[in-house]
Formats: sequence, C-alpha cells, structure tokens
Amino acid sequence: MTKILLLSDTHGHIDDVILKYVKQADEVWHAGDIGNLNVTDKIKKLKPLRAVYGNIDDDKARLEFPLDNKFMCEKVAVWITHIGGYPDKYNVRIREEIKVNSPKIFISGHSHILKVMFDKKLNLLHMNPGACGKHGFHQVRTMLRFTINGEDIKDLEVIELGKK
Repeated sequence: MTKILLLSDTHGHIDDVILKYVKQADEVWHAGDIGNLNVTDKIKKLKPLRAVYGNIDDDKARLEFPLDNKFMCEKVAVWITHIGGYPDKYNVRIREEIKVNSPKIFISGHSHILKVMFDKKLNLLHMNPGACGKHGFHQVRTMLRFTINGEDIKDLEVIELGKK
C-alpha cells in the first residue's frame, strides 16, 4: 500500500503545515506551478517526489521536471500534467493520446479548483488537488491524500489548509 499526497500550484510557497502532511505520505506528487525549486527540494529531503512543471515555472524547473509524468504506482497507471483539462474538456494537447492510452488516474493542476471526477467514457479517475500555495484566485488552500493498494485507489481525503 502506498500513501500519496497530491498537491499543485504552490507558486513558491512551502510551509510547516504542508510539510507535516508530506511526512505522513509515502510519496508526494506535484502537478505543477512549483514556482521555486526550494519547494521541491524541501519535499525531496523528506519523501520521494514525482512532479511536472507548470506554465509559471522557469527553465530550472523545466530542466528538472517533465511536462508529462507517466508512471506506474503499484498496479495503477498514472499520468500527471499541469494543464490537462477534465472529462469532456481535456486540453487539446492531450485529447487524442488520453483516448488511445488512458491511465487509471489522470492528474492536472492549473485551475486552482479542487476537482475529482470519474470519466466513464475513458474509465479513469481525474484529480485536480486545487492549489496549496498563496498566489491565485482560490480562497482556501487544498491538497488531496489517498492510497493505492495494488490496483485499488482508496481512502481519498480532501485536505483544507485554511485561507491563503
């Protein structure tokens, strides 16, 4: 069983509250707009990190992290990208590939809107953890936590970090 902490849109912000949840996870996944590699460096000192760069990230982040991160976690295929859209409104860049090569979990960030939806057409779980940074239009900072056990995705929790 793997405990995942999913976050996005830190925009350079990392604090002790976020790090408390990092310590409780087995792996941390970041869906882009890191903002400053200090964020990912602090996470990597504590736990394994899988991340992608977002549209605000500089060349240093783009050299360290990919645009798309596709991998297996236990028996679950995962695809993380920053600007991915959501069921029936996927970003044009990924629209055709996701139909042909659907993961079991598709993760995006960018919108600062926490959203978890099941895509019945593609048989995948779409997740957007919202934003846990302090920059952007969102009012409440959020992350997601869940477990993967074999091919099962379980124990999904929304973590609210309070107002920004």
